[in-house]
Amino acid sequence: MTEQSKIPPRKPLRSQAWFGRQDKMGFYYRSFLKNTGTPQDQFDGRPVIGICNTWSELTPCNVHFRDLAAHVRDGVLEGGGYPLEFPVSSLGEVTMRPTAMLFRNLAAMDVEEAIRAHPLDGVVLLMGCDKTTPALLMGAASANLPTIGVSGGPQLRGVYRGTYIGSGTNIISMSEQLRSGEITVEEFHEAEAGMNRSIGSCMTMGTASSMASMVEALGVGLPENAAVPAADARRNHLARMAGRRIVEMVHEDLVLSKILTREAFENAIRTLAAIGGSTNAVVHLLAIAGRIGVPLSLDDFDRLGRDVHCLVDIMPSGRFLMEDFHYAGGLPAVLRELGSRGLLHADALTVTGCSLWDNVSAAPCYNREVITPFDAPFKAGAGIAILRGNLAPDGAVIKPSAASPELMQHTGRAVVFESVEEMHAGVNDDSLDIDAGSIMVLKNCGPRGYPGMAEVGNMPIPAKLLRQGVRDMVRISDARMSGTAYGTIVLHVAPEAAAGGNLALVRTGDLITLDVEARRLHLHVDDAELEKRRATWVPPDHAAARGYLKLYLDHVLQADRGADLDFLVGCSDAPVGRDNH
Repeated sequence: MTEQSKIPPRKPLRSQAWFGRQDKMGFYYRSFLKNTGTPQDQFDGRPVIGICNTWSELTPCNVHFRDLAAHVRDGVLEGGGYPLEFPVSSLGEVTMRPTAMLFRNLAAMDVEEAIRAHPLDGVVLLMGCDKTTPALLMGAASANLPTIGVSGGPQLRGVYRGTYIGSGTNIISMSEQLRSGEITVEEFHEAEAGMNRSIGSCMTMGTASSMASMVEALGVGLPENAAVPAADARRNHLARMAGRRIVEMVHEDLVLSKILTREAFENAIRTLAAIGGSTNAVVHLLAIAGRIGVPLSLDDFDRLGRDVHCLVDIMPSGRFLMEDFHYAGGLPAVLRELGSRGLLHADALTVTGCSLWDNVSAAPCYNREVITPFDAPFKAGAGIAILRGNLAPDGAVIKPSAASPELMQHTGRAVVFESVEEMHAGVNDDSLDIDAGSIMVLKNCGPRGYPGMAEVGNMPIPAKLLRQGVRDMVRISDARMSGTAYGTIVLHVAPEAAAGGNLALVRTGDLITLDVEARRLHLHVDDAELEKRRATWVPPDHAAARGYLKLYLDHVLQADRGADLDFLVGCSDAPVGRDNH
């Protein structure tokens, strides 16, 4: 047997089922694409690469994606592929109501079906604003073609009166300063003008940057994907190299399921802890794992992340911003720190065709203030904590790196808000019966309750307490919070109130104990009393729901399962569509 005969035959290109046929339908498929000037040789066995674009003027974080797509296109052409750009639903956290999270699963369906229906051999995903990243990864995971993720990159640092400020984090702090009378409306507006001063997504370690980091840690993005600023030419270079690489991945049949393994998700969980990443990544990683068929649970986040130190001093947990993180060495420097302590599956395969450790083993760190060594961490043992107890039988989430140490073990009297509207009406009412030791409880803001599980869990401190100097309190809800937010905030309580979880039964005056070290969230009400309350509980009425909202309400899973739609869980290879012409 010759060496040549040992080489396995190359897998036929999926796109050739459309373009490789010499009949009526081959004529049909090719001729319409030739109206753009496409020459015949583009159809003769070149990999067809889809550029999945979430550009939209309604998504400010993604407004530069037309330019980014052009760089991917150049790379695909240079690599010998045939690029075809296509749009999918774009989810802008800034502008969408009631919440972009409501539509994450819809966008994922859009991505999956677009890939499945078209003559694509590989896909480059362009994502930025925080729900576009999980939506595109979920849809692509279900389709399971060779795939590379390219994030849009964070904005440059915000600047206000010579001080660096961060999107989200300082919005929250300055809005509370405005409510307490510490700053004027004019100063508030001045800060607005200096905060979001370039293209890109939030420049804090919010959900967008956390998920861009997850793309890199999972091995789906090229090294340095997480932190290169959107305005930096190196972001365009990365996009171009992704275009070249995806063509090679098609020839290698390096499909997404070969990268998104259990080991890859474990790497991502530990990375999430090391960067002080967003709690939203918990819900999104669970959903992505569900799509690819990898078993993953809330307990994995606690088990794998509990003893991992937070190594990155970045807002909202710290001082610096994503631009500083990039200059310091970015995520490769963090991954090297973890890998050198045996905290990564070093041999996990990535889109480069190499292992994760091959990608980062020589990664430098240029600033130990921003990226601290594992032996002298920014915050020790500050990974995502999963709480359980009679108030959250299926789990709840807290981010210790963004919480107040003195509140990590606390018993307080519940002050209950049945809805977000009731909460907003009450926090500015000086007659509200609340003090600094109270625990604020917000109901009906989970996947079914809001609906869509909005980022309202970081309830504002009541105005009268702000004036007393209170800046943090224990807050508990079935909602999410922005990754840019901070505070001692318990989120994602499951089951949620709208699904009949015990959160629905909490009343003002009940005592609640939070004990993060013991991973405990306990409502001091006995079972008999809870059952008595349950007998009078009335579930929310969603009878008027229609269209996608009705589909969502009928099928959405709870937060501990990723809040995906039940019928979308599981992976299947994208088949060639049936030809009925």
